[in-house]
Amino acid sequence: MQLNSFDEWSPLKEVIVGSAENYVSHQRELSFDLFFHDNIANDNSSRSEWYYPRLTARGEASRTDRALVPIKERYVAELNEDLEHIADTLASLSVNVLRPADVDAATDEVRTPAWSASVVPPLNVRDNTLIVGDEIIETPPMIRSRYFETQFLKPVFQEYFRKGARWTVMPRPMMTDASFDLSYARASTAGGPTEPIGDPQPSPYDVGLEMMFDAAQCLRLGRDIVANISTANHALAVDWLERHLEGRFRIHRVHGISDSHIDSMVLALRPGTLLVRSAEVAQLLPEPLRSWDLIVPPPPEADNFPRYDDDDLVLTSPFIDLNVLSVSPDTVLVNEACPELMRKLEQHKFTVVPVRHRHRRLFGGGFHCFTLDTVREGGAEDYFG
Repeated sequence: MQLNSFDEWSPLKEVIVGSAENYVSHQRELSFDLFFHDNIANDNSSRSEWYYPRLTARGEASRTDRALVPIKERYVAELNEDLEHIADTLASLSVNVLRPADVDAATDEVRTPAWSASVVPPLNVRDNTLIVGDEIIETPPMIRSRYFETQFLKPVFQEYFRKGARWTVMPRPMMTDASFDLSYARASTAGGPTEPIGDPQPSPYDVGLEMMFDAAQCLRLGRDIVANISTANHALAVDWLERHLEGRFRIHRVHGISDSHIDSMVLALRPGTLLVRSAEVAQLLPEPLRSWDLIVPPPPEADNFPRYDDDDLVLTSPFIDLNVLSVSPDTVLVNEACPELMRKLEQHKFTVVPVRHRHRRLFGGGFHCFTLDTVREGGAEDYFG
């Protein structure tokens, strides 16, 4: 099929579902701490303050055994089972499912002139690729371990390119300590399970603040793209997007909806309907969206989630299950562990397809994160007019 995807809800025809093969550890370092800052600081308050300690002193070598936090094999095995079930469910709904290349077991790190980091498999495939109409845009990563993640999608992207798609790669950051705007994390750290972000260490590769921005910070609505900005890194990347897409798409900046991604804060389920974490979140959106119907799900129940050991890193908010995937304007994939959310959507006349996803809080993503919709019906409609 030819690449064509302008929004989050039009009938889905083709999608990429991520892979977790050979996911063995998280690596604790500056970019990881910054990326997960809000979820850990605000959503794990019941943990002790030492739950999320920095495992390497600033200036220490970035790759040490102490910096690697192992992931239990059973979690990865169950995650892979759930991914296969997601793919099978989408196929049963007449969606063509594509998969990225797996990380080879022998590939345990990525390396640039400035740093090295453990490799992360292409699981949350939406994060580093923005699909805008007939164009693939690889966004500048925010976590060092994911620097080359889109390489695992290259076979799929090349096939779309052969069929006529545009294919663009945003400038890659050097990602030294000095590349990161630390102001957001420093201003919002007030004790609890994180410690303050330390001073960056100098590097011969420093170039100052750089663009770093994930595609999952964007909400696509036909001709319009809502982009969440919390740091100078994000703002630089949105400057680039505005120039690159000028005349084709309109960019609407919103500020501080979250530290990075917004797809567990707000999703557009169909024209005129938003799924939002709270009515207050909706008030931060562009004015045309504030008049849309709001679906505010009930608070998540503790029983919706597995219980984990103290040495398991819980990386996502308990609101992660708001991260649903629309197959059409009236059909939505929802985690089967969330009956309250399913009932709420059914009250709004949606057909809910329950799908199992157990360990979403350990791996940083829900159904929207794990998928990249590459072909949907429809075009660049104007929903802001």
